[in-house]
Amino acid sequence: MIFRKKSSVSSVPNDMMKKQQRYETLVRAMHSDIFRYAYWLIGDKTIAEDVVQETFLRAWKSLDSLKDEKAAKSWLITILRRENARRFERKQLETVDMATVPLPDDTSHETNLETQQLRFHITQLAPEYREPLMLQVLMGYSGDEIAQQLGLNKNTVMTRLFRARNQLKEKLDAEQPKRGFQNG
Repeated sequence: MIFRKKSSVSSVPNDMMKKQQRYETLVRAMHSDIFRYAYWLIGDKTIAEDVVQETFLRAWKSLDSLKDEKAAKSWLITILRRENARRFERKQLETVDMATVPLPDDTSHETNLETQQLRFHITQLAPEYREPLMLQVLMGYSGDEIAQQLGLNKNTVMTRLFRARNQLKEKLDAEQPKRGFQNG
């Protein structure tokens, strides 16, 4: 009777299948949240789609480094933020004469004027206020989670959230018509 050493080749496809299943589960569970965050961060659907695709590509390449499945959302958001930053590193800005460029029609398909105003004012916030607000509102993160995600102190995050909400409130209140000041 001849004993043969069990080949490790048979375990390679099994490991690859497990990685593939793990990845597909991750994508199904997180894609909509990650895309929603990317869209709010970037403001352009097609660019957000590209950045999300790059995010999940990088996630696939380093999936073995994700040890805790509970940290998957934070891990993916970190990858997404870095991918978005890389977009600006490799971007070569082209200059054009503004008088010769037709302006695009930025009319939104949303029918709710208040939603349009809110979205506009959120995009006008400084990034230091906009990003924590989006993480809280869109992703449902707590102050501690936002602090960890952005590498800030929790008190700093809470202050920025407070200021962001106040700035939004002031801008929205300023747009409301003054009631009771008109005669006739």
